[in-house]
Amino acid sequence: MLLDGEHLVSEALASGVELETVALTDAAVEHCHALCARLEDASVAVVTVADAVMSAVTPVRQPSGIAALARVGPANIVDVLARAPQLVVVLDGIQDAGNVGAIVRAADAYGATGVVTTPGTADPFGWKALRGAMGSTFRLPIAVRQPLADVLKDLEGRGVSVVAAVPRGGTPLPAVDLRRPAALLLGGEGAGLADDVAARADERVTIPMRAPVESLNVAITAAVMLYEASNQRNGHVSLSRSRS
Repeated sequence: MLLDGEHLVSEALASGVELETVALTDAAVEHCHALCARLEDASVAVVTVADAVMSAVTPVRQPSGIAALARVGPANIVDVLARAPQLVVVLDGIQDAGNVGAIVRAADAYGATGVVTTPGTADPFGWKALRGAMGSTFRLPIAVRQPLADVLKDLEGRGVSVVAAVPRGGTPLPAVDLRRPAALLLGGEGAGLADDVAARADERVTIPMRAPVESLNVAITAAVMLYEASNQRNGHVSLSRSRS
């Protein structure tokens, strides 16, 4: 996979990701002495390239001047569900890679134990999602292209409750017990989860919000749900519940 930027390359190195080759422009070499020293210590091959070559190497519109080829593979569903009590994020049909990356970042920030994506969801290991996750991809088990029916069966077999995010009509988020093993199921931009998919969940949840706003971006929805789960699991009472 392709990593672009000093931060992402540094995070990969710190996480033990195998870096095959790192390319730097002359300008980048002048400003990344610490990273270059770490790469040398790790015996990573480093090459200096012209700006035009860097532009050809990376699809980023304004390359940072540092890019790397790295090897890291997705996890399997067994790895994702291994750590209990599970707090898993399941992404179904989320097509925007930036949203997928932001959700992976939020999952890492709020203590999720893994992420699962179904076919039709943007690749968490693609360059745009990697940039959005800012290194969190290297710290979480992530299973990709898993058929949703199989995922739901595996969750049921592990006793993990499926909590589906719906824009209206669900249980208000603060009233849902997320201390139990849970999988947060989120659907694609715009349409959200199909009705038949949401109906298969153990519980449907809606984030309370003021009119006239009816819905949130899927990455924000994931972050709010994960924050609530983190609060509950750490023994904190959410603000909305304390005011009720």
